[in-house]
Amino acid sequence: MSYGFLDIAVTPSVEAAQASMDSDHLWKDFKGHRKSDRFSENEAAFIAERDSFYMASVSETGWPYVQHRGGPAGFLKMVDDRTLAFADYRGNRQYISLGNLAADSRVSLILMDYSRRARLKIYAHAEMVPLDADPALTALVTAPEYRAKLERIFRLRLDAFDWNCPQHITPRFTEREIAAAVQPLRDHAAKLEAENAELRARLAAMESHSA
Repeated sequence: MSYGFLDIAVTPSVEAAQASMDSDHLWKDFKGHRKSDRFSENEAAFIAERDSFYMASVSETGWPYVQHRGGPAGFLKMVDDRTLAFADYRGNRQYISLGNLAADSRVSLILMDYSRRARLKIYAHAEMVPLDADPALTALVTAPEYRAKLERIFRLRLDAFDWNCPQHITPRFTEREIAAAVQPLRDHAAKLEAENAELRARLAAMESHSA
């Protein structure tokens, strides 16, 4: 298996589309190797920084459903190099993803880092784990400081992953990233204000002494 992600993604209709766009030769004769069935330290670090991702599932009618999943940074946990898990918090209570996964466990995830224009795609099989079924797993995904109702856990078994190129990703920055970038400016401004206060105090003392 030279390119596991495409072994899943490429179907006869995809091959036909590649041929029509004259890109089929790029992949049919691909000589490299992209290990995609086990996460490395690079993926682990990327996943640990994410505070959201998008997960697609498919219903019995064949309609795809994409849902945003969010939580504190690092809420998507890497249990081992082939397993992910995350706490499923109460939302609008439609339970579309939950229902879809009961019929078809296949999911596709997209994890975004807009500031660095990086995108990780994941194929996996997901299973719902009740909170009392695996205490160790529940402890791993629980974030006591996050004030949301935890309803269940989703455990994902990796099939393949791939990285996308950065083109067409517009850089965006989170409040935390902006605060970190601006902090040196705040520190410098505070230092200047302190120096100005000290100079004003000295000037006032000199004027008082001369009077």
